[in-house]
Amino acid sequence: MKRIMAAPPQNTHTSLGYRIKRELHKNRYVYLMIIPVALYYIIFCYGPMFGVVIAFKEFDIGRGIFESPWVGLKHFKSFLADMYFGRLIRNTVLISFYDLLFGFPAPIILALLLNEIKSLWFKRSIQTIAYLPHFISVVVICGMIADFFSADGLVTKFLVVLGGEKVNYLGDAKYFRSVFVGTNIWQGIGWNSIIYMAALSGVDAQLYEAAVIDGAGRWRQVIHITIPEIVPTIIILLILRMGQIMSVGFEKIILLYNPGTYETADVISSYVYRRGLSESFQYSYSAAVGIFQSVVNLFLLITANKVSNRLTETSLF
Repeated sequence: MKRIMAAPPQNTHTSLGYRIKRELHKNRYVYLMIIPVALYYIIFCYGPMFGVVIAFKEFDIGRGIFESPWVGLKHFKSFLADMYFGRLIRNTVLISFYDLLFGFPAPIILALLLNEIKSLWFKRSIQTIAYLPHFISVVVICGMIADFFSADGLVTKFLVVLGGEKVNYLGDAKYFRSVFVGTNIWQGIGWNSIIYMAALSGVDAQLYEAAVIDGAGRWRQVIHITIPEIVPTIIILLILRMGQIMSVGFEKIILLYNPGTYETADVISSYVYRRGLSESFQYSYSAAVGIFQSVVNLFLLITANKVSNRLTETSLF
C-alpha cells in the first residue's frame, strides 16, 4: 500500500509575517495616510503624558524632571486637604450637571425640530444661524457675553422689560452659573445637533410610510419611530459626556469670572491654571490635581458604560 506522508507543519511565524507584509503592501496608501495622524497623537498627545510624573515629584525647572526629588502622594493629599477642595468639587459638578441637564437635550430637540421642517431653504437658514457661534473665537464670545450681560447690556435691558433686575449678571456670583450654562447652550446647540441630524437621515422612510397607513400623526411618528431610532446615538454621546463631568473648560471660565464670583465660578480647571501658571507656579501640585480630575472622569466613564450596557445593551466597549 502506498504510504501517506503527513504534511510538514507550517511555520506560523513565517505565515504571520507574510500575512502582515501582504496586508501592508495591499493597503499601503491607506497606511501612508494614517502616518501623519499617528505621529500627531504620538508627539502631542502620548509623548507629553510622560510629564505627569512631576505630580509625584517636587518639580524644579532648574533641576528638570529626572533630578527633581520624589515626594510620592504629597500633592494629592495637599489637594484633598485644601481649603478650597469642597468649593471646587461643588462648582465643577454643579456646572457640569446643569450643562448636562439643560445642554445635552438641546441639540436633540433642535435636530428633531429641523427634521420636521419641509422647506429646504428655511431649514438650511436655521442651521447656518445655529452653527455660527461655534466658529467664533472663545475670546470674542466672552467679550460679547460681557457686553450683553453688563448692567446696560442688550440682554439685561431685555430682562428688565420682562421684569428682571438691572444688574451686572457676570459680576454677581448667584447668576454666574446660569449665564455660563445658558451661553454654552447657545454656543454649541447648532454644532452638536449635526450628529443627530446625521442619525435622523439614516431612519428608514418606509417606517414613516407604514405609520401613516396606520393613521399615526407627526407627533406619534416622532415618539414611536424617530426617537427610538436615534436612541443608540443618544446613549453613546451621553456616556461620553459622563466622562467629562469633572472637566469644565477653563478658557471660558477664566475669561468670564473674577474674584467676586469665585464662590460659584471657580472650578478645578481654573484653579489648576491659577496655581500652576498664573499665580503660584506650583507645577507639581497642578499636575496632581489634573491627574485626580482625569481619574475621576475615567471612573465615571467606565461606570456609565457598564450601566448602559446592562440596561440598554448599548455601550462603547
